[in-house]
This record gives sequence, structure tokens and C-alpha cells, in this order.
Amino acid sequence: MDKLWNSNYKKVMVTNFTMSFAFYLLTPLLPLYLSETFGSTKDMIGLVLSGYTITALLFRPFSGYIVDSFPRKKVLLVSLFLYFIIFGGYLLASTLLMFAIVRTLHGGPFGASTVANNTVAIDVVASSRRNEAIGYYGLSNNLATAIAPTIGVFLYKYIHNFDALFWLAFIVAGIGFAVDYTLKLPKKQLLKDKKAISLDRFFLLKGWVIGLNICFFGFCYGILSNYLAIYGKEVMGITSGTGTYFMLLSIGLILSRLQGAKSLREGKLTRNAAEGIVLSTIGYTLFIAMPNMVGYYGSAILIGLGNGHMWPAMQNMIINVAQNNERGTANSTLLTSWDLGVGIGILIGGSVSEYMGYASAFWTMAVVHMAGMALFFILTKQSFLRRKRTESFT
Repeated sequence: MDKLWNSNYKKVMVTNFTMSFAFYLLTPLLPLYLSETFGSTKDMIGLVLSGYTITALLFRPFSGYIVDSFPRKKVLLVSLFLYFIIFGGYLLASTLLMFAIVRTLHGGPFGASTVANNTVAIDVVASSRRNEAIGYYGLSNNLATAIAPTIGVFLYKYIHNFDALFWLAFIVAGIGFAVDYTLKLPKKQLLKDKKAISLDRFFLLKGWVIGLNICFFGFCYGILSNYLAIYGKEVMGITSGTGTYFMLLSIGLILSRLQGAKSLREGKLTRNAAEGIVLSTIGYTLFIAMPNMVGYYGSAILIGLGNGHMWPAMQNMIINVAQNNERGTANSTLLTSWDLGVGIGILIGGSVSEYMGYASAFWTMAVVHMAGMALFFILTKQSFLRRKRTESFT
């Protein structure tokens, strides 16, 4: 059997961990930093921090085309270097405007780096281990998501020094760049002979149904992740359970990726995706249908287990409807669809909760996830089976 854990694959795993760690180390503390340092209001904090997501969303479609059209290692190293060096900008930003500019600019190389590193992770493993590799690749992100916020909050509590946290993020991101600098990549066919203006340069049209489906699920996660803390506090009276919730969700993600590796290796993509979608739908519904501790924390485990099965399966699905020289575009399509769904979920969730309450917002979340499940079984699965490039995926 072809080797999975080769040196290049380990390096992209380490870099994915460092990118996510540096990001999530600061994420829960930046609202506090803006409030304490610049006296920012809640509205201003939201405006400043949203620039990062908007820029990442704008860059990702172009990133896929660039990754497919130019040498991938060069694209990866340039985007990673910019991602790393801009962390230093947080240390230099002495005004709210400067911080907002730095934060907004940072989203571009983050969006490009995630697409490039995801694509390189596929390139460096044998095709026979690709499905399994994508499943394990996400573990590095899940692990960083689970431990980085906890470490950040712990350090802030004991040293109360934001500059030290910015330095730590800067150093960790630099380690990721240094590790990927040593990559030795195989030569790949680059994207050529495309029309001057063509939508499929930036969006994988063959995978539009999968992208739409992922958009549905991103919508639900956008509502959950952004309004969980305030719902727990105001509706359920849970004041310190958000960290535990996301820790349980991360544990579910990790366990499901480990458990699902064998079936991914066997090419059971649609089955893995279906199992994950059903588990997540149950989790999202349980969250709002059972507003107590059992429903609250039980939903975290189910959503984690479900997303851990669903995401790598659907990433493999969109990769397998693309040509080899369209992998970057396929990855950017999936990530852009998720980001778009998250953004729409945040906007609609906020509006619904403002006029109808948080319960209505979370019921909307559950219904949309049910609709996403129906879309998968009615259209997405059949569309993939018609378009897939090999006959070994079911």
C-alpha cells in the first residue's frame, strides 16, 4: 500500500496546525483587546473584525485559479509569508484605524494560504490514499481549534499582555512558513488554454451543487457559532459553557475523522457524507428542541461527529469531479461556499433574533439544515455519481 505519512504530508499538516493555532489564539480575545485598548463599541468591534472574513471570502475564488495556474509551492510560500508577517502589524497598530486596516488585509493571505495548503496536501500523497489524507488533514485544524482559544484565554488571564499574545501568534505562524519552505513538491500540470474571461477559472461549475449544499451547512454553523454564547447566557442561564461546548464539538470532530478514515480509504464518500449530515441534523435540532444541559452539550458532540464525517467526504467529492489541474479551484469553491453560508447565517440569524428572538433564529438553523440534508439525498449525491472521474466512489 502507498505511504500516507510521508515527510511532505507531515509538513503541510504542521503548517495547517500553526496557521489555525495562530488564528484561534487571538480570535476570542480581539473583541476584548479592541474594547480595552481603543474603547471600541460593540458595533465598531463587529465592523473591524468582519473585515478579515470579507477579505478572505473575496480572495478565495481567485486563490484557486492562481494555485492552479502558477507553481503551487511559490503561491503557497508567498501567501504564507504574508500571513505570517502581517501578525507583526498588530504589534505596530497604534490606532483603531490602523488595526482595522491590518486586520482587513490579513484576511487575504489567510484565504489564499488555506486554499494553497489544502491543495498541496492533496498533491503530496498517492491517489490511493487521497480520501484518507483529506480526512486526517482536517485533524490538524480541529486540534488547533480545540486548544488555541483555551491557551490564549489562559495566558491573558495570567499575564494580561496582548503584545505577548501577538508575538506568540507571530512566532507560531513563522514556524509554519519555515516548515513549508522545505517542501519538495512534484511537478504538476498547470491550468492553460482557458478563455480570458471564464467563470470556471474561479468557481468549479461542475461542483456547483456540492458548493450549494455546503453553503446550507455553513449557514447553520454561522448562526450557531456566533449566537451560541449569548443564547446560552440569556435563554438558558449558562454563563461559562461556551468553551466547553466548542471543546466537545472539537472532540467530536477529531473522533469522527479518526473513525471515518477507513471508509474514506475505501472510497465510501457519499455514505460518509450522508452519515455525517444526518448526525449533524439531529444535533442542530436537538440544540433548540431540548433547551437543557443534555440537549445543549449533546448537540455539540453530535454536530462535531457529523461535521467530521461530512466535511472530508464532501471535499473529496468536489475534488473528484475536478480535473487534476483544477484542484485549487475545487478547494476554493468549497471554502468560499462555506464562508458565504456562514456570512449569510450571521446576517439572517441576527435579523431573526432581533425581531423574533433567539429561539426562532435557532429553529431557522435547524430547518435550513434539514433542507440541506434533503438537497444532498435528492440532488447532490446523484450529481456527484454522474460527474465523478473514477468508478470507485459511492
